[in-house]
Amino acid sequence: MKEFFETYIQHQEDIEYFLQESLKNIGSLSSHKKNDFKQLYKIFPSLELVYIINKDTKIQTSNNFYRYKIDENGKDKDRSHLISKLHFKESNMAFSKPYISSATRSTCVTVTIKEGDEIFFLDFQIDVLLQKLNLIELNKPFHSLTKGFYILAGFSMMLLALATIIFSLYDFVIYIFSKHDIVLEMIFKPIIALTLSIAIFDLAKTILEQEVFFKSYSKNSRVETKLLTKFLTTIIIALSIEALIVVFKIAINDYDQMINAFYLIAGIALILISLTVFIYFSSKRYKQTTDSQNL
Repeated sequence: MKEFFETYIQHQEDIEYFLQESLKNIGSLSSHKKNDFKQLYKIFPSLELVYIINKDTKIQTSNNFYRYKIDENGKDKDRSHLISKLHFKESNMAFSKPYISSATRSTCVTVTIKEGDEIFFLDFQIDVLLQKLNLIELNKPFHSLTKGFYILAGFSMMLLALATIIFSLYDFVIYIFSKHDIVLEMIFKPIIALTLSIAIFDLAKTILEQEVFFKSYSKNSRVETKLLTKFLTTIIIALSIEALIVVFKIAINDYDQMINAFYLIAGIALILISLTVFIYFSSKRYKQTTDSQNL
């Protein structure tokens, strides 16, 4: 779905021009109220919702007209928060940024048109709009399967992260109340488990945000760099704690094996250097991209 947003941004000017000219050609929207905008839905396969707001009172004066149903819950609600975000062009038409519709839970863009004392809101589904304009080829069964896989994988990772936390704390509490002597290793093990759980949870959260719930639409190296940086940082912390335990155990039990601890620490240092180089070049590339966009 991130690709839909990226494609829309690339062709935003052409898409808005297409919608603007198409809506102009159909004439007054008020004439379509009598048949619940059914004719509009025949003309625009990507249209998914139509409703009307009074320009002065900023109250919704109509029901929510969907393609196959009419919902009365939206009528008489205050929509001033929507009006405040509108920036009308000379054609009395405004376009929103892509967003997730609270009514349909799909990615859409809203076209707003002034006609007399009324403001018409038309929500267009982005994926269908792009498909009809031949900007993407959408296989809905495969898309649904992919989304379902991300949902399953994301929530499974969250459950595993939670299970890891519960198991590590349970094991620690059982050990504390047993008759065994408390050793330093048993204190560090829950910390490592908790650290890894954070890394797993962050990865799952990002997957769900980017591929399912779309909390963030910014499909760029910035988001992916942030995710990889957080994940590797967590892994480095966990490995560093493990290396510290290894050093203590070798120093107490078998000092001749200290070279193995050195290899582990050297490996951690190599990962840290690689992460530093990665962050440096990623930040440099992001800055260059930002500068070019500003120009």
